[in-house]
Amino acid sequence: MTGLRHRVNDGTRRPAEWTPALLEKVEWRREAAAEPFRGLATSAGVRPGLFPLRSTGVDVSGVRKAAEDYLAALSPQELAEGRFSMDDVSWRHWSNGARYFLRHGLCLEDFDEEKRLRVLAILRQSLSPYGFQQIVDLMHLNLTIGELRGEEHLLHEWLYWFSLYGEPENGGPWGWQLDGHHVNVNCVFVGDQMILTPTFLGAEPVIAEGGKYAGTAAFRREEAVGQQLFHSLTGRQRELAVIAEELPRGLFVGAFRDNFELNYEGLPLGELTPGQRAIASELIGLYVNRAGDEHARVRMEEVRAHEPDTYFAWVGDGSPDGVFYYRIHSPVILVEFEHQIGVMFDNDVPLRKHIHTVVRTPNGNDYGIDLLRQHHERFHRQAAVDAAQRS
Repeated sequence: MTGLRHRVNDGTRRPAEWTPALLEKVEWRREAAAEPFRGLATSAGVRPGLFPLRSTGVDVSGVRKAAEDYLAALSPQELAEGRFSMDDVSWRHWSNGARYFLRHGLCLEDFDEEKRLRVLAILRQSLSPYGFQQIVDLMHLNLTIGELRGEEHLLHEWLYWFSLYGEPENGGPWGWQLDGHHVNVNCVFVGDQMILTPTFLGAEPVIAEGGKYAGTAAFRREEAVGQQLFHSLTGRQRELAVIAEELPRGLFVGAFRDNFELNYEGLPLGELTPGQRAIASELIGLYVNRAGDEHARVRMEEVRAHEPDTYFAWVGDGSPDGVFYYRIHSPVILVEFEHQIGVMFDNDVPLRKHIHTVVRTPNGNDYGIDLLRQHHERFHRQAAVDAAQRS
């Protein structure tokens, strides 16, 4: 196929040969994941007190039941391989790459239809219809690239690893992770609070022009609304928003960058007109509204409370067919969008047919870690003190 870049092993479950370069890359990732978690922060450090442990009133019984049904369907061996404690380091081993390294949990390719449906039921209960469909579409587009390359056995819709954490059946904190090429979703429940970050979603190609899922498209609105917001800016606003001339060489806060330091840059949303703020709100909503409706409402309230401290940054071409990068950054949310060079295709400059996005919760609450800390202090530490006093 013209325009496609063929690289041996890009889609294999396991590399054919552990070369020194590959071993070095894997070791760097292990070391990065093993660093004590701090969370994304600015040079001023982590800002505490942003994520109070509280009740949201959202009903989470449905998703908990879906998790229990999934666990009930697993064999003892599958339970041993696919279930982890909440503090397991594998949370931080997610990676966008098509190749197999540091994967964990159970691969959907190895499941029968019934078990796959039980995984999808957990996703459906956790996410909005829009968010669920977006993830399914990206999994379908993974098959599309397999079809284009003649490698359907290596790149397809079920080559994703699912892991379940914690004990949903006991009502304690729990969560799940879906990990594979262009789909990396981390979801944590602490009481009825839900944290849906880090979430990395991407696609190459972004439109299936043929094959089993012809017509499937991804990130059309994220691309168009981001560009609409930039086009709405005045000259002075653009001077503030544009932070560089050349697109960065990848997202700043992708995999294995849980402790990355990134300062605020760009245009404060407080300097937008009411019309521009409406566009910015729509753009943020495209990322926040992947969560189920009620959890998305809670999350959007949290994001809006920090609107004066939220920045929109832009890099790239503002023309109708231009390629670009944008970032939305506040104390409680960080979103990145970027057009990429080819990996499966042979374009060595960024094009619109390859897109990466990521959503993070800065200041220590990716993977719900700040909420989990508070939960432990409130319930487990006090229980230990009470037990000691009784003895």
